[in-house]
Amino acid sequence: MPELPEVETVKNTLKRLTLNDTIKSVDIYHDNIIEYPSIKKFKNQIKNQTIRDIDRRGKWLIFKLDDYYLLSHLRMEGKYFLKENEPKEKHEHVVFKLKSGKELRYRDTRKFGKMHLIEIDKINNIGPLLYLGLEPWDLTEDYLLNSFRNKRIPIKTILLDQSIIAGIGNIYADEILFLCRINPLKETGLITKKEIVNIIANTIKVLGEAITKGGTTIRSYQSSEGVDGLFQQELLVHNREKEACKKCETIIKKIVVRGRGTYFCPKCQK
Repeated sequence: MPELPEVETVKNTLKRLTLNDTIKSVDIYHDNIIEYPSIKKFKNQIKNQTIRDIDRRGKWLIFKLDDYYLLSHLRMEGKYFLKENEPKEKHEHVVFKLKSGKELRYRDTRKFGKMHLIEIDKINNIGPLLYLGLEPWDLTEDYLLNSFRNKRIPIKTILLDQSIIAGIGNIYADEILFLCRINPLKETGLITKKEIVNIIANTIKVLGEAITKGGTTIRSYQSSEGVDGLFQQELLVHNREKEACKKCETIIKKIVVRGRGTYFCPKCQK
């Protein structure tokens, strides 16, 4: 699943390719991707809207149009491609036809992605952004202390909770906990102030480095230009089951934490 660094990479790529182009019309081939409003309203409202800017909040892409925000969540397999005069492929489910003659195509083999088209003056009242926690760069010790207090669920699970920290997914949660030397099963309510300081610092470090390297290629993630992320070469524990820890040479283990495959070093993360 694309996480914050991958979505940031897609955002930056799309800004180079589509900014100030106008959406003439949109073809929708899988209705469930459009979560709000109705398909008819979505098609009518997005006509003749110009892409003024593209931003990101958590794992959501935010296209700022003239009168609306187009919110797009890539979920497991979503990707954007800019094409011109090419046949539509099987899994291209939403096709934005642009004034330039190009087409911005949303491809999603699993069809899990979601889009919302929300009026600019309503963005603070409705929509999925209302339920997101802080961006990693806005985290404070007090905020996490309050968020973690009295919670008995594993710290790995809390790091994945988008209502607390927006943008961290399975890959980077494993990497952050490894650098913090925290076992992923440790109860969140037992996390110390010192560990919280380390979580904040390593969250910023890991995500910042991943953004610089264009994200992580796991399974089928690619940026909108088809460029594989390079951060997978830097992974310390994630996806490295039965390999030697790069710090202590202990064999990396994989366990399941609340339904999520989790990688850790038994020695470094006792």
